[in-house]
Amino acid sequence: MATLFQFLVAAPPTPRAAADAAEFWTQHLAAAPFAGDAARPFDLAAAGGFVADRLGYAFLAGYGAALQQLVGAPILTPTALCATEVGGAHPKAMATELTRTAAGWEMSGRKSFVTFGPLVRTLLVVAKDAAVTDAQGRSELALVRIPVERSGVTIERQPDLPFVPEIPHAAIRFERVQLALDERLPGDGYVRYLKPFRTIEDCHVMAAALGWLVQVARRCGWPRPSLQELLMLIAAGRELAACPPLESGTHVALGGWLASIEHAIAGTAEHWALVDAPTRQRWERDQPLLKVAGKVRAQRLATAWERLQTPAAD
Repeated sequence: MATLFQFLVAAPPTPRAAADAAEFWTQHLAAAPFAGDAARPFDLAAAGGFVADRLGYAFLAGYGAALQQLVGAPILTPTALCATEVGGAHPKAMATELTRTAAGWEMSGRKSFVTFGPLVRTLLVVAKDAAVTDAQGRSELALVRIPVERSGVTIERQPDLPFVPEIPHAAIRFERVQLALDERLPGDGYVRYLKPFRTIEDCHVMAAALGWLVQVARRCGWPRPSLQELLMLIAAGRELAACPPLESGTHVALGGWLASIEHAIAGTAEHWALVDAPTRQRWERDQPLLKVAGKVRAQRLATAWERLQTPAAD
């Protein structure tokens, strides 16, 4: 079985065309050269990006790998973490609620931004448990996993974004949706899932973007030093993705890695003249994807530095 770097430097740099995000999802799972316990989600992200013909589809490979890292189980169908509500994705904004029933749980609420939109098949929903509160009276958060076909789930497709329009989005309403007891994942929904996800997502989505850039570089004859820099960043990210996602030291290193990626991408500007027009035009359109949540990242980095200057911060 090929290692990640053998695959990136030796596999044919031929992207796979797909009619839509769902078709790409199926293609990238079939094309993955890694399987079993030895495969890291990071490897799947980078390899998935490599076989994509555009940044948007590479993002989907990275996003799915991030969810696999988060829940510790394979993600085999288009899956979305449903956290964002009208007030945002922080705990105070959560109005979607779980209540106990004789058979399990009942859930009602609305999520305003769900990746994959009408193509999503599995939902990972952050909801508050109305029956469990802390000393300050705040409800505990939970993460539940349900199929999108469950009765009471309604998908409301949202307008496409101006970048990566191939990735649909939706709002989803939950009206007295019935859940079995074991559909609530173990652990605190905030500390174990929601809080670390931004870090995990950053690592894996950037891995997919770098994998895609490696494919473009090889296919279009970019200078070898540029290709080597992209591979070096993938190697660094692979180790970073294995670090504890809640530690301040991880966040500081992640800030340096993201800055290095930004610098490397800026250094490729002159090479895009070697790239076919459709790929180049999509890249120019889709680059804002890599800057989404930039303010959140900057605040996370500043907070990490502050905590590292305080003894026993982590």
